[in-house]
Amino acid sequence: MPRLEELANVALRVPSILVLDLLYKCDIEGLTEHLKAKNEDMLFKYKYVIWNMYYIGHLINLVVLVLPLRHIVTLYLHILAALLLYMGHQISKDYVREELQYGYEGAVYLDSLAFNRFVSAMTSQIILSTLCAFLMKTRKVWLFSAHMLPLLARLCAAPHATLLTVNTFSMGLTGAGIAVFLLSNLFVPYRLARAAYSELLHLEVIELYRLLAVGISLWNQFAVPVLFSVFWFVLFVVQLCSDTMSASASATHQGIMFFLVSECCATPYSLLGLTFVVSYLALGLLNLCKFYLGGYAAVQNENVMHRGVTEGVTLLLLALQTGLLDMQALQRTFLLSIILFIVVTSTLQSMIEITDPVILALGASRNRSLWKHFRGLSMCLLLLVFPVFMAYKISQFFHMDFWLLILVSSCMLTSLQVTGTMLIYSLFMVELFRSDPIDSLDEVIYWVNAVSRVLEFMVALCVVAYGTWESLFGEWSWMGASVIIIHSYFNVWLRAQSGWRSFLLRQEAAKKINSLPRATTQQLQQHNDVCSICFQEMSSAVITYCGHFFHGNCLRKWLYVQETCPMCHQTVRPTPSTLKITEAIVYCMLLALLLAVEMITRFPWSRCGLELGGDHNNTRRGGRCCEIS
Repeated sequence: MPRLEELANVALRVPSILVLDLLYKCDIEGLTEHLKAKNEDMLFKYKYVIWNMYYIGHLINLVVLVLPLRHIVTLYLHILAALLLYMGHQISKDYVREELQYGYEGAVYLDSLAFNRFVSAMTSQIILSTLCAFLMKTRKVWLFSAHMLPLLARLCAAPHATLLTVNTFSMGLTGAGIAVFLLSNLFVPYRLARAAYSELLHLEVIELYRLLAVGISLWNQFAVPVLFSVFWFVLFVVQLCSDTMSASASATHQGIMFFLVSECCATPYSLLGLTFVVSYLALGLLNLCKFYLGGYAAVQNENVMHRGVTEGVTLLLLALQTGLLDMQALQRTFLLSIILFIVVTSTLQSMIEITDPVILALGASRNRSLWKHFRGLSMCLLLLVFPVFMAYKISQFFHMDFWLLILVSSCMLTSLQVTGTMLIYSLFMVELFRSDPIDSLDEVIYWVNAVSRVLEFMVALCVVAYGTWESLFGEWSWMGASVIIIHSYFNVWLRAQSGWRSFLLRQEAAKKINSLPRATTQQLQQHNDVCSICFQEMSSAVITYCGHFFHGNCLRKWLYVQETCPMCHQTVRPTPSTLKITEAIVYCMLLALLLAVEMITRFPWSRCGLELGGDHNNTRRGGRCCEIS
């Protein structure tokens, strides 16, 4: 039963969204412009009535959309009963017409054809009346039997003129009953709204987090993502079937993408539906990637960032920012193809985040399962080749500009990340098949990562440089300037800051290790213990100032995280001067680079508030501030 309620909760709300979508597509202004009336006053009244019906239609469907499930079920039961009553009157109307055409006015049971028609019509009317009483949960079947009056009159051998009068009277009687029922339930929506408002007051919804909790509760109660996804699929199937049955040649050439863009993304409701569909498709693809790499257990370990939300939100924001809804069908097709390209790129990036730790763990853990290695390598190969193929395809259709460069660069960054991961995996596998471990493996891995990050940084820097050049000497726009600023901060500045911080930490750790004395063979024999970090025998070691013995590589890795001794937590002090000189040289190089850029572009840096002074003499390094001398 809970599953059936969830299904009904979605299925019974979809028609309301379909009607809202249809109302949004209606061109009311174009309709009112073609109205004709005897005078201007009547024309104004016609327009007034049409616009009011338009707004009332929106209001009614919105009310139905947010009704509780039990009220929606009751509403659909009443609508179904009204349709059954309409069918009953249609059967009576057809029966009266056939009797008039047959021309027999005698007793029904005396003519076989007349008797057969009467029995068929009466049987259908009894079934319809019984169904109406069943839907309304009452035993008073006679309340829904007004459409049987023409048949009863015919049974009494009433003349044909009387049959027409009785048929009209039965229709009026049913209409009057429906009108009375509607008037008696006219204020039901008001009472429901008042009850909902009373519940909100009862909850004392004052603070923001309580409002948020109520919103999340309503979101889950109405199953908004599933609801709009089902609505979009229904809309897509309807448009696909209608175009398949159509003889239009243009629709045949444009294919499914034409339907997807021209009809299924033309309103805010359909755009929301497509957003949730893309989110679910991205979630399914990411779960498939997890299942392929790690089996069913990997799918259970859900990551918040791998739920497909990023892809759906990206599609929605780009569509709203670029004005997708206001474009014509072909323009919408063109723009949506680019947006979907960006969404696929984002999905590939999420797949890299899933694959990267898996493939590195296979190499580092010395796992010898060939099937696991094959799955990891095949996924890396897919993530390496597919972005390149996407970049090649999109570059064939568009000429190179700033926006295309951003798209291509995202594909290049994806391939670069996969290349770095595969190189590190290869190093792990080389060490696995060697008899002796590689002592400098950590340094090699670091420099592989460093080269990969530098290449990513250079790609991002080229994009920013090209965009800045185009903005200064080409066509400038607020949108382009905003993208350049965001791209500069997230993909250039943060990358440079993170890489420089990592470089300084490693340099400082290396200087600390080099400043420590090396243990002699006699000291190692007297110590006669394992390294307290890796618990392995020590053939060589360094001695801290506090007198503890460690492997040089082990202590270096420790100092990347903390700069205290692993045993007694005293500070491991480096030689004081070398790092300061290195940092001062790099600082001067950055100043020279800024001055060179200023001389080349002659850009007024001082007007932008850029000051090269400030508190640059204090640089945090490894958790301590040291002054540049």
